[in-house]
Amino acid sequence: MLGSDSHSWRKAMRGILYVLILGTLLGNVVLDSSARAQEAPNVEGTQTIAVSERTEDADIERRLTGILASAGWYRSLAVEVKEGIVYLDGATASGNHRDWAGSLAAKTEGVVAVVNRIEVQPEFTLSLTPVIDELGRFGREALTYVPLALLALLVLPLAWLLARLVSALARRLLRKRVASPFLRQVLARAIALPVLLLGIYLILQVAGLTGLAFSVVGGAGMIGIVVSFAFRDIAENFLATLIMSIRQPFRRGDWITVAEHSGIVQSMNARSTVLLSAEGNHIQIPNATIFKTIVINYSTSPGLRTSVDIGIGYDDSVTHAQTLIHQVLTAHEAIIAHPEPMVLVDALGASTVNLKAYFWFDGQTIAGVKLRSAVLRQIKNTLTEAGISMPDEAREIIFPQGVPVVSPSDVSAAEPPQGVATPPTPAQGDVVPASDSADATSAEGGLETERRAIEQSIGTTTPPEGRTDLLGGNNSTGSHDEPPHQ
Repeated sequence: MLGSDSHSWRKAMRGILYVLILGTLLGNVVLDSSARAQEAPNVEGTQTIAVSERTEDADIERRLTGILASAGWYRSLAVEVKEGIVYLDGATASGNHRDWAGSLAAKTEGVVAVVNRIEVQPEFTLSLTPVIDELGRFGREALTYVPLALLALLVLPLAWLLARLVSALARRLLRKRVASPFLRQVLARAIALPVLLLGIYLILQVAGLTGLAFSVVGGAGMIGIVVSFAFRDIAENFLATLIMSIRQPFRRGDWITVAEHSGIVQSMNARSTVLLSAEGNHIQIPNATIFKTIVINYSTSPGLRTSVDIGIGYDDSVTHAQTLIHQVLTAHEAIIAHPEPMVLVDALGASTVNLKAYFWFDGQTIAGVKLRSAVLRQIKNTLTEAGISMPDEAREIIFPQGVPVVSPSDVSAAEPPQGVATPPTPAQGDVVPASDSADATSAEGGLETERRAIEQSIGTTTPPEGRTDLLGGNNSTGSHDEPPHQ
């Protein structure tokens, strides 16, 4: 089930649907009322008006004047007939009344042609009678649609509840067949949608608005195309979430790197994926970005490989240094024996021969950065005891005042130069540093991962965007606290 944001969205969509249905019914009432109010008298069936056996212009003029005057629609009416041609002058408030007068004159016996010069001049009045009459007509027409409105209010909630029941049943049936919760949700809604559409179609069918329904569906298709362009990013994130729910490139608790951001996967919703960084920050990455970007998952394989760099002097034996470093790696308890560690010559630097040591470790329980620190410490101690130099990068040193030359006898007899401190001797009760050959020191904090400590430091709460979690579940194999290359 979706969270509170999805529930609010469903309530909003349901309200919009009710408004559209009721608005369609009321709109039909208004259209019918307006059409009936503006309907002109039917003159198609009017018979030819007989004046007398012998049609005279005066008779035609008298007959038309009497008929038009009796209608009461015309002001300053004047009818003139010359040689069978009727001239109509005056004013009326409606164009339909003007056309009716011309049609009536044309159907009169003995009329050759009609010159209709009646002007349309809407009457201005402060009376509320037309408004009251129109409201009354609208009310009478609306009463005829009350049963249909009641049917809509009854059928729509029933169709909505039935659709929800079908959706819940579909999710229950798909629970064992579809592993992704998001995909189950989409399929369940697709199955329940025809039930809701059937209820809407039933209401439109009873109202006689099926033609309007098909027009709305066709217009909705065009509107959907326009909206898809306007909300392209939202649709892209939705489709990316759907595909990722099927493929499942990661699970909750995995340590991944996406778009230069690394962290522990906390949750995934329809818009973004939430990561917890090593600094305790929540990082929200859009799912479309994850789908289109290279994703490094450090939790898919328990064994990981890392390396350290060591530079030795050109005067020292490379083979001897490789042997000593290899012994340090094989003796460390956190380094896996298979695949076997390697010590290779990487490059010839300006003042050193650069060696690179490769070794594997259990990434589910061992922190890569801590292990590299311990290995470098042990290698430095071993090479120093063996007399192998580790010079720094060559640099040029200039002495502006020259270099004083002192003989060995002067050095042995001289006191320590001023400003040079002798190494202090540990006093009783002071903390004695651990041996450089130890696998791990207190300063390194052990070699275990820090994932549990990071999660405990920030608590178990997730940000608002992570309430709806679409991930399948926790990773059964564990996770890393940081990527091995750090």
